[in-house]
Amino acid sequence: MTAKPIDRTATTQLTTPRALVSPDTSAPPPEHTFEMRFTSTPRGARLARCLAAVRLDGWGIPYGTDAHDSVVLIVAELTANAVRHGHVPGRDFHLRLHAPPHDRVLRVEVTDTRGERLPRRPAVPQGAAGTEEEAGRGLLLVSQLAARWDWHPRPDGPGKTVWAEYVFATSQRQRRC
Repeated sequence: MTAKPIDRTATTQLTTPRALVSPDTSAPPPEHTFEMRFTSTPRGARLARCLAAVRLDGWGIPYGTDAHDSVVLIVAELTANAVRHGHVPGRDFHLRLHAPPHDRVLRVEVTDTRGERLPRRPAVPQGAAGTEEEAGRGLLLVSQLAARWDWHPRPDGPGKTVWAEYVFATSQRQRRC
């Protein structure tokens, strides 16, 4: 019994792909949300910052703009604080970025599992000698870049969520998807 050999020299016709669903131009713009858990390590904080930067660019907030750089810096500071002050061995931190459609606000939330170490409102240094420390200014930066920030207890377990809201200028809002 012999099988029919496969003809490897035969050509096939390529077809032009068709859209199965026509785009709906009357649909509202998408609601942008990104959330992910990261290891509570400096490497996890760095990865969170990098992924947030990529996601913002994908949402139409391009690299190199004031809005992009400000939001990425807010993410960097909040995730670094979660690693440094909210670390519990074996527990991750959670990052969530949320930008509702037709809104000028982007909300950054970082949740850790350490509820007893709460963030304090930073005091603005008075320019006195000895204020050149490299640590301890993260929430001061966040308070200067964000329209508002605060924290609340984590609703689904031990810990807290520190959040900040960045408000886009009108010209920045128009570039967003």
